[in-house]
Amino acid sequence: MVQGFIDQFFLTWRLLKDPRVPAWAKAIPILAVLYVFSPVDFIPDFVLGLGQLDDIGILLASMRLFETVSPNHVVREHRGQLERQHK
Repeated sequence: MVQGFIDQFFLTWRLLKDPRVPAWAKAIPILAVLYVFSPVDFIPDFVLGLGQLDDIGILLASMRLFETVSPNHVVREHRGQLERQHK
């Protein structure tokens, strides 16, 4: 699970830097990070455990959505490069 999050993070990072990914798509993970640091929250962070889980859920969902709306050939290319780096 942790490795999956790390892999998704690196894929998201690479896609954010890729000029072939549209700017509107890049807004998805950026807005999610802004939400995490925002004082407005679905579940307040002072509710220990649950407050942090909704932040993690928003980050994970935004990274997956970002991957989904990014051009497929670009995602495949970056996934392949990341897999080769792990070997």
